[in-house]
Amino acid sequence: MAAPARSSARDIAQIAVFAALIAALTLPGAIPVGVLGVPITLQTLGVMLAGAILGARKGTIAVALYVVLGLAGLPILAGGSGGLGVLAGPTAGYLIGFIPAAFVIGFLTERILPRYPLWAGFLVTIAGGIVVEYAVGVPWLAAVAGIPLWTAISVGAVPFLIGDLIKVVITVLVAKAVHRAWPGVAPARSWRRADAETAIESDSAAVADAR
Repeated sequence: MAAPARSSARDIAQIAVFAALIAALTLPGAIPVGVLGVPITLQTLGVMLAGAILGARKGTIAVALYVVLGLAGLPILAGGSGGLGVLAGPTAGYLIGFIPAAFVIGFLTERILPRYPLWAGFLVTIAGGIVVEYAVGVPWLAAVAGIPLWTAISVGAVPFLIGDLIKVVITVLVAKAVHRAWPGVAPARSWRRADAETAIESDSAAVADAR
């Protein structure tokens, strides 16, 4: 019973730390871009890190916790905002998109562990942190603002690509270092069922060695 209890306590602590990290990354403030005010923030860096380091389950829970606390009224969202009223805004899709973005990054990251090659980490983080995030945020922006989709792309995606790619690079480098130093912080899984048990056994051994 002691080992599962330690594991659960560790998981809860990691989830809380990353939810707090995302909230802390709002402190530098947001820079609105364009007439629709889509903000440049560091929140997405925290979301990428949560998925890339904690994996699908813990990373998604951490991001969802942050979003729920923000919607509950805590002033931890972009620009120090909070409350359900945020959902009425044209940029709310980016906030909601944090959750599937973290899940996709975590899900794919688990399948490139324990090695975590940099090129694969780069592609995985782009898939979740940029493609998924924009796939939710941009259509929401278009629908709420009443503008064509191509206009929403030009004002709600294109200006942020370079900054988001920089965040991807930072995420991959940090995640590589974390997974090398603390193997097993996220589970290693296989695409093929036949390899799943081997991956789980390797992950369990890595956790035991880390302790």
